[in-house]
Amino acid sequence: MDNALAILSARLIAHRFIPRNDPLARRALVDDDFRAALDHRLAEVGLALLENPYAEYLAVGLAEEMQPFVFGDGDAWLNNNMNLPRDAVALLVVLWAQIILPKRERQIARAEKEREGQADMFGAEKPLLQGEEVSVGIPEDALYADYRDKLGGKTRMNANLGQLARLGFIERRNKIILEGPLLDLMLDYGTLAPRVIEGALGEVLKRRAAEQAAAE
Repeated sequence: MDNALAILSARLIAHRFIPRNDPLARRALVDDDFRAALDHRLAEVGLALLENPYAEYLAVGLAEEMQPFVFGDGDAWLNNNMNLPRDAVALLVVLWAQIILPKRERQIARAEKEREGQADMFGAEKPLLQGEEVSVGIPEDALYADYRDKLGGKTRMNANLGQLARLGFIERRNKIILEGPLLDLMLDYGTLAPRVIEGALGEVLKRRAAEQAAAE
């Protein structure tokens, strides 16, 4: 076990994230003893495993109690612990809201539909759908049209998109913005989702959902 723990810990730290279908990642998700040993090993150096059943990857991040020691005292670091400017943080929240929230709705809806249609009540629960089956991209031109006046203009937004892509939050393919490995792991869904849905972005999300429904 020690060799497997060392390999998985080293890969997580070196690469920041690995696919959840990787053999060692899957072992960490299904083997309770291995997971406990991994959590203990990461905790010894102030780290924690980041995972949720809706995300396609596992990642490693600072343990919560270590954040003040690494980022400094007070609240100054809370919105900027990756050296992102404020407009990039705002753009990140917009992208999270437009990609992750609809993805989560699709995953939950499909899981509930499959459970309703499952004849064997004791059958094994199927894994949640991941990737492009449920995660829909955003056209860059549509994003610029909606937010360039609020987020510094097209040139500034393009620079911030590049930085978010380098950090692993998003991927850019043929002028489409897609979910990156860290987008569903680094932002706290439980905290952020109510603020987004009930806040200023709520109406934008409703309009975007209506447009997607009409297009389908």
